[in-house]
Amino acid sequence: MPELPEVEVVRRGLAQHLTGRRIDHVQILHPRPVRSHPSGADGMRQVLEGVTVDAVRRRGKYLWLALDDDALVVHLGMSGQFRFNDPGDELVRNTRVILDLDDGRQLRFIDQRMFGGLHWEPDTADCPVPHIALDPFDEDYDESSVVDRMRAKRTTVKRALLDQRLVSGIGNIYADESLWRAKLHFDHPTQRLTVRRATDVLRHARDVMGEALEQGGTSFDALYVNVNGESGYFSRTLDAYGREGLPCHRCATPMVRRQFANRSSFLCPRCQRLPRKVGPGR
Repeated sequence: MPELPEVEVVRRGLAQHLTGRRIDHVQILHPRPVRSHPSGADGMRQVLEGVTVDAVRRRGKYLWLALDDDALVVHLGMSGQFRFNDPGDELVRNTRVILDLDDGRQLRFIDQRMFGGLHWEPDTADCPVPHIALDPFDEDYDESSVVDRMRAKRTTVKRALLDQRLVSGIGNIYADESLWRAKLHFDHPTQRLTVRRATDVLRHARDVMGEALEQGGTSFDALYVNVNGESGYFSRTLDAYGREGLPCHRCATPMVRRQFANRSSFLCPRCQRLPRKVGPGR
C-alpha cells in the first residue's frame, strides 16, 4: 500500500497539472470507487462537474483536491493510480473514473483491486481528515509531543509507528526501515523506550521517507506509479524490507522475516534485539 512518499509524489504530480483546472465532465465507469457518496455515482457527478481545483493537499497517506470550500478526498488503497491522458489515448484496463478537464485533457483514476476510492466532503477544504495525525513533514508537527505520547502508550514500537492517530504516513515498509536504522526490534515495548531512542526512531522515519521521496517512492510492481506512469526507485536501496536471507548492510548477519499482525516484519536478528526479559510478541 502506498505510504507517505508515494502519496506525496502523486500529490505533487496532481498539483502541477491540476491546480486551477476546471472539471467539465465526469465519467464514472464503475460505482465502487465512489461508493461512499450518499447519492451514488450520479450524485458524485453532480457535485464535481463545473468545479475548479484550487489546490491538492495531503496529510499522511491521504490526499485531497480542495474545491472552493469542499474537498474530494482520495485514498489510493493498494492499487489506486492517477494518470493524465489525452481523450484519444487507449483506455487502460481497470480505469474507474475519468475527469474531463477544461484544458482538453483527462485525469483518469485506475484501481485494479478497488480498495481505494474518492470521497466527497463538503465544507472541509482545509482538512477533511481530522482524525489523522500530523506527519513528520508538516510544519506544525510537534516531535516532542509525539515522543511523549509514544512512550506513554502500552504497546510496541512498530504498532506505535503504524498508528495514524499518533503520527501519520508511516506504513510497513518505512517502519521496518526506520527500526533497522534505530537498531530497534519491532516488538520493543514503547514504555521502555528512552526519550533518545523514541526520538531517534521518529527522526529515522522522517529521514528514510525523505530519501524515498527524492527517488520517487518505492515500487515493487506496476501497481504504484506516478501520474506519468513512472515507477519509484527507492526499493533498490532498502536496508530491511523484503531482504529476508540477505546480509545485513551493517553486520552481514542474514536478515530474517517475522510475522507481525497480518503482515511481515524484516529485521536483523543481531542488530535489532529485544531488551532483556521481553519475549517476542510481548
